Amino acid sequence: MLGRLLPRDGRFFDYFNEHAALIVASGREMAALMAQFSEFERHAAAIDRIEKEGDRVTHRTMETLHRTFITPIDREDIHRLSTAMDDILDLLQDTAQSISLYDVRGATPEAKRLADICLACAERVSEGVSMLDNMDHAQRILAVCTEIDRLESEADYVMRGAIAKLFREEPDVRELIKLRAIYELLEAVTDRCEDVANILEGIVLENA
Repeated sequence: MLGRLLPRDGRFFDYFNEHAALIVASGREMAALMAQFSEFERHAAAIDRIEKEGDRVTHRTMETLHRTFITPIDREDIHRLSTAMDDILDLLQDTAQSISLYDVRGATPEAKRLADICLACAERVSEGVSMLDNMDHAQRILAVCTEIDRLESEADYVMRGAIAKLFREEPDVRELIKLRAIYELLEAVTDRCEDVANILEGIVLENA
């Protein structure tokens, strides 16, 4: 009798999907920021708004977790997944803020490519999270995780090439330092997406 009275699923999968949609939205803004650098302020403001909404989703997730006795997946996995998705939004915001603070005046082709990879990773995160409520999709989730891993490796390759190009071709040390920092932040976004992929893989292996 008591078991039937305990709250079970809460709204965790809804929160995950809401969080993932915000990651995609922020990734799109970052890609647009790099493609249309003259519109930097507008896109940066949107990224900031999205990050704040992500904080609210994280807060609601944690509140629900604290008052839910029986959860659809392991409590620690819920906490880790919510936190990892929030980390992606935080890094996208950090990147936009750093561009402003460092007074970066334009986007290089390498920065544009890294931003595009960030968006592709964000879309794969959303795809994987959207299937998490049904373990019949286990193999599809694992395939998405593999694609995120591939994209992260591509971003790492692009970043290393971009930094090497800076050291070969950029005569202004200040510009070199600024751009290197932006490249590293963008690549770190894909690292955080890979963290989400690793969590999703763990959930699938535990529950499928």
